[in-house]
Amino acid sequence: MSAPRTTLPWPLIALFTAGYLAPYLLPTTVGRLDSGLALTATEAGTVGSALLLSSAAAGFLLASRVDRVGPRVLARVGLALAVLGYGGAALAHPVPAVVAGALTGGFGSGTATAVAATGIAAQPDPHRVTTVGLLGVSALAGAVYLTVPHLGPGHGQPLAAIGLTALAVWPLTSRLPLRTAPAPERETRAPLPHLRAGVLLAATLPCWSLAQNALWGVSGRIGLSQAHLSEATVGAVFAIALGAGLLGVVGAGALGPRLGRALPVGGGTVLIAACIALSASATDLTSFAAGEIAWNTLYPIVLSYVIGLAASLDPRGRWAVLVGSASSLGTAAGPLTGSLLASQAGFPAMGTVLAAGLLLIAVPMTAVATGAGRRTLPVVEVQMETQTYDKATAA
Repeated sequence: MSAPRTTLPWPLIALFTAGYLAPYLLPTTVGRLDSGLALTATEAGTVGSALLLSSAAAGFLLASRVDRVGPRVLARVGLALAVLGYGGAALAHPVPAVVAGALTGGFGSGTATAVAATGIAAQPDPHRVTTVGLLGVSALAGAVYLTVPHLGPGHGQPLAAIGLTALAVWPLTSRLPLRTAPAPERETRAPLPHLRAGVLLAATLPCWSLAQNALWGVSGRIGLSQAHLSEATVGAVFAIALGAGLLGVVGAGALGPRLGRALPVGGGTVLIAACIALSASATDLTSFAAGEIAWNTLYPIVLSYVIGLAASLDPRGRWAVLVGSASSLGTAAGPLTGSLLASQAGFPAMGTVLAAGLLLIAVPMTAVATGAGRRTLPVVEVQMETQTYDKATAA
């Protein structure tokens, strides 16, 4: 029991950071596409959605193929696509070229995330590894939000940051295995366990993620146009909010399974709904900062428990990847949904609709978490079935 607590799979954690950075930078990416290119706010949100949809497609495609292709090969392919895609989009100015680069980079992010999620599910303590990964991506995203406003106008800076992160992670892939531990053919083709719980979780996560990212995708516009703040002030609020998220993740990692999963997943989702309503109705710095900071504190906590819940359903990581990809579908639809709701009904009405949706889906998510609590804890499941895998992180 002591060894898993002292050894972290840093290559997988780095992959998780590279894969999840694009969603974390969504507000500044969409906002700068709007201001830096000849795009309307809705068109910029559509590009953001397309990027994340490409990432989700990679997860669905690769969910059952990581073991067969090999973690090292897939991780390198994903990082290469991210470097080329985001780098090309950052340097390009014609809208079609930017969109093509964003789609390519999104597929690379999804590939890296699939490898990370599969690896984390096989760890003795997937929740702990997930929290470390969320710490990394939150800290990096916070640094980007503080830096980008000082680098001048244009759409390229946040895209370049994602591409450079993928490039920096590349050397760590040499520590990933070429292949996972060999398994009998019958085990490789074993059906997904806990099918009902997995399907229910995969069905609710798109709605959960859509609500989060509908707000996140338009948060910059709320701060700029409704709360009448400068870009530097909005960036500072986001950085502080992500810093608060770091504290939340640290707290979640320290608590671990002590609270079970039903309370963090169900109760946390209810609190997030209230934060979304507050942030969407913000008209000044105080209300905007309060909503964004509270939401960013709670979001990674609940997300870490949801990822751990998915990992507990199958130690081979298939549910973790499938649920993560289903969540990415909601993430992909978020920017466009937020833009459409805001343009048609205004930001406060958008927040009310999203909060109501979260309250509804909190019920089935809590049911899955409660059922998982009655089964073997993930730490025990993974110890019984884990494959030796030198890896790092998911989320």
